[in-house]
Amino acid sequence: MAKEFAIGIYLFCFKVLFSIFKLFPLHDKTTFVSSFGDNCQYIADEMDKQDISVKKVFLMKSSSHIHVEDGGDTIVLPFESKNIIALFLSIYHLATSKVIIIDNYYGFLSAVSFKQQVKCVQVWHAAGAVKQFGAKDPSIQNRSLGARKRFLDVYKKFDYVTSGSDRMAEIYQESFQLPESHILKTGIPRTDFFFNEKSKKTARRAFLAKFPELEHKKIMLYAPTFRNDGLNDGAIALDLELLYEELQGEDYALLLKLHPAVKADHDLHLKFPGFVYCVTNEFHVNELLISTDLLITDYSSIPFEFSFLNRPMIFFAYDLAEYVQERGFWEDYTASMPGPVVSTTEALLKQIRVADHSLMKIAAFNQKWNQYSTGNSSRNVVDFLFK
Repeated sequence: MAKEFAIGIYLFCFKVLFSIFKLFPLHDKTTFVSSFGDNCQYIADEMDKQDISVKKVFLMKSSSHIHVEDGGDTIVLPFESKNIIALFLSIYHLATSKVIIIDNYYGFLSAVSFKQQVKCVQVWHAAGAVKQFGAKDPSIQNRSLGARKRFLDVYKKFDYVTSGSDRMAEIYQESFQLPESHILKTGIPRTDFFFNEKSKKTARRAFLAKFPELEHKKIMLYAPTFRNDGLNDGAIALDLELLYEELQGEDYALLLKLHPAVKADHDLHLKFPGFVYCVTNEFHVNELLISTDLLITDYSSIPFEFSFLNRPMIFFAYDLAEYVQERGFWEDYTASMPGPVVSTTEALLKQIRVADHSLMKIAAFNQKWNQYSTGNSSRNVVDFLFK
């Protein structure tokens, strides 16, 4: 109750300030609101490449990783921080920009009303969907009527949502309660990385510069999604001792990348030297995937991008029944994942040694979810917005 009250006060203040700044004229300006950064980064870089002469404003949450400098026609501000001046400036730019590009759910959208000429574009942070979200998220039934109305008010502000496939377009229509006309089948901007040989080679060199001893190792990446009850302890469900005992003498190495939302410090690289490498904050996930021979994950969206490389995956879903009930899935999980689904480390170990991980199924999975992501997605978005 107290949380909802605080949200209400914040949104009321946001609405008042936005209404004042909305009296100012619109400027030839694009404002990015970013929690993640990669899709926004690719769009901004493409704008520079095409010499799109508009001012760019980046409102960045602390979790966002965008490489831009404040100066000239670029403004960078912290967003949803304790910086009051930055808050006022952020609202001003949101009220006076012709294009708003966002990469996540933002509650402030429920409190504002853009001018008719403004385009608000959602470049959602996942290329595909395993878990249900938005209006289809089962957990929203436990929220207040006010909260549920706020969610729908946010979705109504999306003039467009970029999609990489027909299947994801259908999911967006259900999740955000939007008509088909609001879906842009441009592909996902950050997936352009997988079609850029120079970028891939640069990523591989950077990885080996950090871990030269892994050049000839069989690299496994374990990248689980977060659990609400594990955000602070970062508990690892894998039996790392068993994996270390069985695999460390066979030229295997395990990269451990926890979800960005998980707050945990691990010394596992000391406990399992030469085998476990904690890379949670070292590299962007796409850069890690280039050096990964085998992906081990669960309900994460990483497989959608890893499928571009047509390399094997194993799904360690030790809590599948519980997770299905809590979050809800779009499709039958075991049947739809492009690799074996296991629930124990022993079963995982057996699959690691099988070698045949249904690569044909991975190709079909990639086509299903990435049909429009063909290396020109950033250009497609920029052409739609500015040409």
